[in-house]
Amino acid sequence: MQTTFRMDGLTRSERPVKPWMKYTPTIITIGIIAAFAMHGRIAQPANYNNFADHSAFFGIPHAADVLSNAGFALVAIWGWLALRPCRNSDQRRAGWPGYRLFLIGLFLTAFGSAFFHLAPGNGRLTWDMLPIALAGAGLLVGVRGDTQPGSKTNIEAIVLGLFAVASVAWWVTTDRHGAGDLRPYLLLQVLPLVLIPLWQAIYRAPRADRIAFATAMALYVLAKIAEVLDHQIANTLGFVSGHTLKHLIATAATAAIVWGVTRRFAGGGRRTAAGTHTISE
Repeated sequence: MQTTFRMDGLTRSERPVKPWMKYTPTIITIGIIAAFAMHGRIAQPANYNNFADHSAFFGIPHAADVLSNAGFALVAIWGWLALRPCRNSDQRRAGWPGYRLFLIGLFLTAFGSAFFHLAPGNGRLTWDMLPIALAGAGLLVGVRGDTQPGSKTNIEAIVLGLFAVASVAWWVTTDRHGAGDLRPYLLLQVLPLVLIPLWQAIYRAPRADRIAFATAMALYVLAKIAEVLDHQIANTLGFVSGHTLKHLIATAATAAIVWGVTRRFAGGGRRTAAGTHTISE
């Protein structure tokens, strides 16, 4: 029996992936979806739009929460300039459709979130949620392409991008009927935290890649904690609110992701695919 597998600069493995391991992410994904379904509706907290930041700068209300979004645009521009020129290389071709969607979503987040924070309310929240959902979908597709180069990531990027739009549309529709449901939207935030490290472990991504994404995931969790403790942090520190810190920490998380992806080309893209290997069992 022969098992064929790909070994390149991303996976670096000399051993085939065991068949049962390939199905683990699918099984876990189904389990997460089932858990969300059984949990029932997840509503936006009633006081979500009551942010602690009341600063003003040159007439900009909630200035700290608004201006702290600028980092997302800067990271997106950095990632685009670094990744787009090598989008057709052997190492980047599979992941590019996902990372392209991620970077576009990240860039739009800077403006959507700033627009929302100028006058927080559910009417504007859509423009904050939508680019975040697109970025989450893109990140999933990008890492899947990196770890599993045979994936049809162009199609997957379109499908998950549409799901991201639908998840926000679902919340808008249910919210207008007084029963807002965030489950599809939250699914796109939970899945990257679970599937990305799982894919990287199964397909043996380089250690530096795993460290970069683990750092990003840890920072993301820290950002969510700061978001929940918005008022407590503002009352304790005085000069900054928890939500402003959330933006800054989340920016650092996206920077870690972009660094982890772009570092492969630090030497001008010297690393190339090593080809396909066959092992007899």
